Amino acid sequence: MSAAASLVVAAALAGCGTTTYFEGRQLPPSGLKNRVLIAIQNPSSFTSGTLQFVDAYYDIRYKYNSTNTAPAFTIAGFSANLPISIQNMPEELSGGVYGSGDGSYTLVNYSTENASGGSVSGLNGLSSSVFMTRSESFVFAASQKSAVLTVVNRGGGSSYPLGLPGVYRVSVNPGGSMALAFVQNSNYAYYPRQLTSAQGVSFSGGPSTWPKAAVDCQPQSLPAWCLFQAQSPDNVDATGNYYGAPLVFDRPVKALFSADGGTAYVLNCGPECGGTTASISILPVAPLIFTLGQQSGLLPCNPTLPASPCSNTHTTPITNILIPGGASNALVDSSIMYVVGQKPQLVAGQTLFTGNLTVVNLANKAVSTSVSISDGAPGAVSRMIEADDNTLWIGMTKCTNGVRAATSQAYGCLTMVNIATPTSPTATLLPYIGDATGIAAVTGLHKVYTAENGQVYIYSTVNGQAFDNQYVTVQGTAYDVAYMDGINDTNNTVY
Repeated sequence: MSAAASLVVAAALAGCGTTTYFEGRQLPPSGLKNRVLIAIQNPSSFTSGTLQFVDAYYDIRYKYNSTNTAPAFTIAGFSANLPISIQNMPEELSGGVYGSGDGSYTLVNYSTENASGGSVSGLNGLSSSVFMTRSESFVFAASQKSAVLTVVNRGGGSSYPLGLPGVYRVSVNPGGSMALAFVQNSNYAYYPRQLTSAQGVSFSGGPSTWPKAAVDCQPQSLPAWCLFQAQSPDNVDATGNYYGAPLVFDRPVKALFSADGGTAYVLNCGPECGGTTASISILPVAPLIFTLGQQSGLLPCNPTLPASPCSNTHTTPITNILIPGGASNALVDSSIMYVVGQKPQLVAGQTLFTGNLTVVNLANKAVSTSVSISDGAPGAVSRMIEADDNTLWIGMTKCTNGVRAATSQAYGCLTMVNIATPTSPTATLLPYIGDATGIAAVTGLHKVYTAENGQVYIYSTVNGQAFDNQYVTVQGTAYDVAYMDGINDTNNTVY
């Protein structure tokens, strides 16, 4: 069944008494076919975090035709402290919820509407970024406080803390075969790799026995995993001069991946993260795959350096696409990439930032156009998602600190962009409510749910009009939202 047909079936069945809906999914215990999950902090004096979900067809927290005193829909067994993000995986009928108060990563079962998956063990303290592969076999977590990138092999029941001071972001490809880690205020990127038994023995003599690109191998007595620099360290010309590749990146913060999984697009944050030039670096995935025996091809290098060794047999050139408007988040749709960033601008003698959306044609690796969007905190994690009616929704934090507010322009933290014609998008800033920390596209029903200023709101994807939200508001601070019944895993603003 096609995605479009599935949406029609899902919408048509809403309210009917069937036991299955699109793609053969079973009707959950709540009987709802359109559910939006809400991560709520401090809902009461007795608990610091909970997960509730609402009926996104009728936009209510309770059963249809019940009183407002009826119990709200809740994920049973969830007890994490200060839930802050939801990694939404509707294809797998599950979600991963990170609790910023206790460092927990809890698996939610969408079919049974409970936290039967439990919390992932083996994480090292609080994580500034954490993701699970779709197979649920591996979890990668960047812990800036502990200065480690943790690799949790759930199938093998093992955990490896790979030392990397300053690590604060991690990106994992949808296929679950490659991960990239990023260090704050750095021009380096790193990738973990699982070692063969022979490699483990060879590297067991400590750092002096590791490959040049390795920054840490664990456990050092007999390494099972190593963390490598994501560019070849062997760029040495005939006279012995070292032309290492780190200069190709400029404050990298995140990676996205092509639909076929063969290409990684690294976002170089540039000026908004204290660097020089914002851009997109295009890397091959094959040499960076972490699973045993799956790597192929050559490591990337910088072809612009003097006496560049990129022509030798050990490396392959990196291509960069300059992004004048900034690059701190992005979304790939086929051959189009929508890049969000904050561009510096001098206002009354001080440097402030203003939001931009840049459209990149990946087929010819060229910038097509750009449009002004909501201002936000430079380098912060914004939220992006595509929704019905050819709309792209972008959520920012700290939008009151940007150029728009400082120059008495209309401002808001949420932007709706019409991308019916990708080369000429039009942006509409929604009225200011507060930080936009979550967006969920309720596909097929022409609406999005948002978490703004700690509360839940609903908007039409047809015209951006706000719907009545009185029956979906929650007690506590709503920080993230996710459409549990999305067609696929792209219905996610984090993963």
